[in-house]
Amino acid sequence: MFKKLFAKRTDPQVELVPGGERFAVGRSQTVLESALKAGIAYPHDCTVGTCGSCRSRLISGKVDAITPFGYTLSREELEAGYILACQAVPESDLLIEVEMVGAEAAPQAVAARLAAMQDLTHDIKLVTWETAAALHYRAGQYMKVTWPGAPGPRAYSFSAAPLPGGQTRVSSFIRKVPGGAFTERLFAGELADAAFEIEAAHGTFWLRDGTGPILLVAGGSGLAPIMSLLEDAANRGMARDAILLFGGRAARDLYCGEAIAALAARWQGRFEYRPVLSEEPVEDCRFGLVTGEIPAALTDLGGSGTVQAYLCGPPAMIDAAVALLGAQGVGLSEIHYDKFTDASTISGTGMAAR
Repeated sequence: MFKKLFAKRTDPQVELVPGGERFAVGRSQTVLESALKAGIAYPHDCTVGTCGSCRSRLISGKVDAITPFGYTLSREELEAGYILACQAVPESDLLIEVEMVGAEAAPQAVAARLAAMQDLTHDIKLVTWETAAALHYRAGQYMKVTWPGAPGPRAYSFSAAPLPGGQTRVSSFIRKVPGGAFTERLFAGELADAAFEIEAAHGTFWLRDGTGPILLVAGGSGLAPIMSLLEDAANRGMARDAILLFGGRAARDLYCGEAIAALAARWQGRFEYRPVLSEEPVEDCRFGLVTGEIPAALTDLGGSGTVQAYLCGPPAMIDAAVALLGAQGVGLSEIHYDKFTDASTISGTGMAAR
């Protein structure tokens, strides 16, 4: 009996499918911590349970959550067995399903300066930086931006398609957050001569392989990675049918109309742009919540069987969209999203999301 009481604890073993990677998880360590320590390129970004990049499906075994998964994952994801690897501490051996997207180049930090700012709407600007060295990224990814005296980095998605050899001018759509430590000063012109640092690239939000149609849903500045993704796909001659739903409150929230029309003109398959306004009826725009247009869009794309969905915007929009897509028969593995939050949403982490 005493031998059992004082026997050395065996670390839980984790197996990943479909790749077959195996590793042990030390005492009080998370799945993500141990995977990275073992040299496994487990998808992740924030490591504090807010971005959802390390979302994985627990097939067997039991975990304890440092922070409840429900703060980030939807009810549908929780019911399907999804966990966040960065918050999951194993209580037994685990079998986990995770999409291993491959080892990406390590993020690079470079000096940068503001090059231009352009009004897009009453509260969103196109912000462009000039960097001291060429940055490389995939369409849909984001950069972390810091400035002198910053309380922590701010993350902003690239809004244009990447260039093959990298680029020294990078841009994003940035929404003014009332009281925001960064955007209040940025919009007031107080950071025109600031010495910025940009670290890139981050994120696992990019267009997955496939031949079926794609549904894209964006709100506010969440249009940035969608535009990057679509521009890159058009440059590559993408022929998949696509519908883009964009949600705003009123006509003043609509932007990039000409750029979207230009994309539609050279898209090789069917492409439709459907702006949706929730508070102001406007000609040529649908009225209501943008997520309410998802069922009709799926029908017009031929049903949910082969659709991939890409969602960017505020958490409430993402959660509602995930629920609707699931109810319409789109598998969770075919739903990819990037939740746009601000510093108040993830207090204490030191980083604000897009």
